Amino acid sequence: MIGQFSLRQLPPEAEALRPQVRAFLDGALAGMPADRRARSWLGFDAQFSRELGQRGWIGMALPPAYGGGGRDHFARFVLVEELLARGAPVSAHWIAERQSAPMILRYGTEEQKRFHVPRICRGESFFAIGMSEPQVGSDLASVRTRAVRTATGWRLNGQKIWTTNADHCHFMIALVRTSGEPEDRQKGLSQLLFDLKTPGITIRPIEDLTGDRHFCEVFFDNVDLPADAVIGEEGSGWQQVTAELAYERSGPERIYSSIVLLDTWLAHLRASKRQDEAAVALAGRLLAHLAALRSMSVSVTARLAAGESPMTEASLVKDLGTEFEQLVPVAIADMLASTGEPASEELMRTLAYITHFAPTFSLRGGTREVLRGLIARGLGLR
Repeated sequence: MIGQFSLRQLPPEAEALRPQVRAFLDGALAGMPADRRARSWLGFDAQFSRELGQRGWIGMALPPAYGGGGRDHFARFVLVEELLARGAPVSAHWIAERQSAPMILRYGTEEQKRFHVPRICRGESFFAIGMSEPQVGSDLASVRTRAVRTATGWRLNGQKIWTTNADHCHFMIALVRTSGEPEDRQKGLSQLLFDLKTPGITIRPIEDLTGDRHFCEVFFDNVDLPADAVIGEEGSGWQQVTAELAYERSGPERIYSSIVLLDTWLAHLRASKRQDEAAVALAGRLLAHLAALRSMSVSVTARLAAGESPMTEASLVKDLGTEFEQLVPVAIADMLASTGEPASEELMRTLAYITHFAPTFSLRGGTREVLRGLIARGLGLR
């Protein structure tokens, strides 16, 4: 059954980090327009990530023995909340810090930990995640990309798609089939970690409706990998990737994708000479909705800090959070149209970007249908 979402306050030592992050962002984001900041965790800026690493703000909840900051999940929550609320370009290190490093620490060999995690924490090593494939989508158990044993390791063939920033990343962790057939579903899946500069790998960016090119398709043509490319146990890829998705679904990024748009619209309301009652009421509803979701996210963070694995609760927050993120642009567009009051070009550009990109919010990290299946399972309904 699903656990209780208990009200929790972020501890004072975590809150003490907030003014430092805000002061840094005041300088780092000065003059950046809202429509650029709205890209936030899809905004790739390697230098910005390196500057975070120099301050110890990448991997701050990871063990100091591997280059991490040794802080708790609450401190990371405050950091991530401030970065996303301001629209900082965190995409370069995002996947590596949020998913890859914890995965390597949990399942990797000591050599893999020593080599990769400190580089991630310094903002020097960026990771892509190879999950989705053509004709597979979110049905990860049906992946067809295959690695077969060779005399020296593995030979990889297949294709991944919708792989964020693959053309800018140094390494990939991919879910592939190492035995059996796609009909075997979860059986025979493993995770491989490899350098994206390995011969036989071709990466092609995909341009989306907004004109951005952060998604890629990645082709593997007889890619020879060493025997130690496997993370964890061969054949345990399904159990490992579901744990990885729990990291992806548990953070505040699942409620803040539209926050720059919301803040820009609220600034528009405050500057307006005419206070429309319907617009003020909408602002109240959206902020109350956001406050409830944030409380739920903090509750999940508290469970993580206690060493628990609240996968069902994280899935619930992600599902409800993406529903809110998609509501924001629709509600704001309708309100602007109904009031007829002129809006700034910056607000309209930000609204246009979020409107175009919002359909992906309920796809990334697991579709709404997949998440609701997980939630139903957690509630004992299936």
